[in-house]
Amino acid sequence: MNNKRKIINDPVFGFINIPKGLLYDIVRHPIVQRLNRIKQMGLSFVVYPGAQHTRFQHSLGAYHLMQQAITQLTAKGNFIFDSEAEAVKIAILLHDIGHGPFSHVLENTLVHHVSHEKISLMLMERMNKEMNGQLSLAIQIFKDEYPKKFLHQMVSGQLDMDRLDYLKRDSFYTGVSEGSIGSARIIEMLQVKDDQLALEAKGIYSIENFLTARRLMYWQVYLHKTSVAYERMLISVLLRAKELAAQGTELFASPALRFFLYNHIGPEEFHNNPNCLEHFIQLDDNDIWTSLKVWGSHPDKVLSTLSNAIINRNIFKVEISTDPISPERKKELTYHISQKLNISLKEAGYFVSTPSIENHMYNPDDDSIDIIYPDGTIKNIAEASDMLNFSMLSKKVKKYYICYYRFA
Repeated sequence: MNNKRKIINDPVFGFINIPKGLLYDIVRHPIVQRLNRIKQMGLSFVVYPGAQHTRFQHSLGAYHLMQQAITQLTAKGNFIFDSEAEAVKIAILLHDIGHGPFSHVLENTLVHHVSHEKISLMLMERMNKEMNGQLSLAIQIFKDEYPKKFLHQMVSGQLDMDRLDYLKRDSFYTGVSEGSIGSARIIEMLQVKDDQLALEAKGIYSIENFLTARRLMYWQVYLHKTSVAYERMLISVLLRAKELAAQGTELFASPALRFFLYNHIGPEEFHNNPNCLEHFIQLDDNDIWTSLKVWGSHPDKVLSTLSNAIINRNIFKVEISTDPISPERKKELTYHISQKLNISLKEAGYFVSTPSIENHMYNPDDDSIDIIYPDGTIKNIAEASDMLNFSMLSKKVKKYYICYYRFA
């Protein structure tokens, strides 16, 4: 092994090289290593048992693709300083450090109105202080405050390395081949025009495949009805635990999880109380699973029934509709569950959930994908493509779910 670099063997992309120095120090940092204990796809393993890969693996993959993208762009005459290349690699390595266990479940329950992007930024700033300001340029790029806008687009945009990795990686680990994309081809076709990331016209079919694969992965994998139901169960059990904690009930929990259960944590607390960040970086998937196992024998019927249902995969039944779920239907199910479990209607409310999910695969107003032709002219992908129906791709699809406890 070359003593100037570390080589990691990744099952998706092969060997990933990390040079010794700042980048290697970042990969080894405890805040980044924590991502080894957080699954990339949350609870999707309930449908796709292979989806056991971590956010750490994803971050390394996105970093690897960023290395390739910089090599391609500089080979085409786009000048990128070594300091900028290092900074954009750091930004992509750290883009997910603000994720908690099970991602958006945490954002809706234990922490209120504090997005993982905001927490990522706070953790980057914390690491920057430790590292004597060596991450300042990476933070500027991450926040889109650096003059070269295309560098930020490679971290967060329609063609960012985050999406190029997670689609290919999630497809690989779930076995859903329809989600596989030609990330190498897309990177090979990248170009910069007027400080915007663009794609050479030769790569148009790869982008069409990328957008189609993204749509398939969202509805077939990320928003699969069973995964949605399992997630709603976890939200219910954490909300019940929060309610019991507020009443002074003693609950088993790790110190990190206990902090978030027994305190109301919103944006103000997160910014003003250093304990929030300290406890957050100690929180991972293991804290939740361990508590669920113990809560299965708690005297509170709601907490124990839901915890056991999650541990033993007794998943809520799900029905999907294109119309909102009627209040009568929800009321009827809640009443039935309260009778069956001999609990109050309020408690039975934890066993019925009616989320709605809205998604669209391409929003040209957000950050368009531009195709550049050999004569220098540029067209938006919606104009350039003769295969995809962009009115369909950009149309918001909304589905209404009713998830409820099933009896054997």
